[in-house]
Amino acid sequence: MGVFRKFPRTFWVANTIELFERWAWYGFFMLFANYLTGSSDMGGLEFTQSQKGILMGVGTGILYFLPVLTGAIADRYGYKKVLALAFVIYTSAFILLPMFSTFTGVFLMYLYLALGAALFKPIISATIAKTTTDETASIGFGIYYMMVNIGAFFGPMVTLLFKGSSNLVFYVSAGIIALNFVLLLFYKEPHRGVVQQTSLTRTFGGIFRNMFSIVKDLKFVVFLLIVAGFWTMYNQLFFTLPVFISQWIDTSVLYHFFEKYIPFISTNYSPAPGVMDAEFVTNFDALYIIIFQIIVSSIVMRMKPLKSMISGFLVCSIGMALTLFSQNVLFTLVAILIFSLGEMAGSPKITEYIGRIAPHDKKALYMGYSFIPVFIGNVFAGIISGVVYQNMADKVMITRQFVAEKGLQLPNGLSNNAYFDHVAQQVNLTPHELTNLLWNEYSPSDIWMVILAIGLGTTLLLYIYDRVINKTKR
Repeated sequence: MGVFRKFPRTFWVANTIELFERWAWYGFFMLFANYLTGSSDMGGLEFTQSQKGILMGVGTGILYFLPVLTGAIADRYGYKKVLALAFVIYTSAFILLPMFSTFTGVFLMYLYLALGAALFKPIISATIAKTTTDETASIGFGIYYMMVNIGAFFGPMVTLLFKGSSNLVFYVSAGIIALNFVLLLFYKEPHRGVVQQTSLTRTFGGIFRNMFSIVKDLKFVVFLLIVAGFWTMYNQLFFTLPVFISQWIDTSVLYHFFEKYIPFISTNYSPAPGVMDAEFVTNFDALYIIIFQIIVSSIVMRMKPLKSMISGFLVCSIGMALTLFSQNVLFTLVAILIFSLGEMAGSPKITEYIGRIAPHDKKALYMGYSFIPVFIGNVFAGIISGVVYQNMADKVMITRQFVAEKGLQLPNGLSNNAYFDHVAQQVNLTPHELTNLLWNEYSPSDIWMVILAIGLGTTLLLYIYDRVINKTKR
């Protein structure tokens, strides 16, 4: 316990701010894919999967690209001022976003929300770094990542309670973010060192010049491009899996288990009798991380970063591919566990490895550009979860293909759910039976092979990188 007393108050305030921010973000983001593509009678916008992929991929990608610039803004004007601005944008964006229903309107509001997140993102990690010492940094960042995962778990669990009203989901996230205005009163600006009073234009110019200078480090660039494949596969957890579960997976076994033993869960995390919320199932990833992260970290801590990443990426790829393989929810839960074990082994080692290969006098610069694979990964994840999913696995498109092939006639103006129910009636099947028929005839689960190919390709390239390009001792 003695080490905890070594952290200043701002360290704990910053960690609590991070917890609430992640709570608000994941509380909305885990539900976002189904909100965009879901049936209108359930509060969804009925965007196509392709539109969802563009919106989430490009919007979230930009969120991870901007911190290299917003970090400079925070250094220039002060952490506390920029945090206040971030919370204003965040809160107003959550309130405004559900007021838009067109693709253009939602896209622009999501970019506005991403701006708030991008202003926030570099500040807390910098605060943690500045309020820890060489002695306390390891435990300090361990606490920080624990707060991230606690927020990631409880965010969806809280907002799912209000899923019946899509607007309330956004307003709950706005309220959680607004709590940070109170915490900001107790946030003490950490020492930022000597801040050169140059114009923002000149500062940004320097940032982009540094970016071009990094391109000369071929080993670093190749590593970043390879890791982008991991993030492409990883982001299917948010972009694709909730939609896939909602459309195809039979969650009745899980529902009846909770109905018998923990009725609070079956009552509050179910959109209909016998069905569990897709996001509730997906959120087991965060639960697994909370339970097993310390164990996994203790196992891989002695492994070289690249070895741990290769192992983690391989396991992660198999797990994510298997989540899209079966209609059995118990199979899905095991697959998510496999995925999370790989995530815990591989993901934290990315930052550690970049710190190791960076020149001693450029460590901060290199760490600042570690966003590049996350940015690229989000954009490509949007393509996979968008046009690729739409053509291979989207239940809405497959149902319309089935209708065309059978020559069925349906009334216009139906919601996606009503359309599906009408099709089931016309072929004398229950909706559950029609789902199974489409599953067997059109094989939407084939998309698992695409995800596996991306993950295995990334793992193979990292192995080659380890053997061929990275010849220096690690």
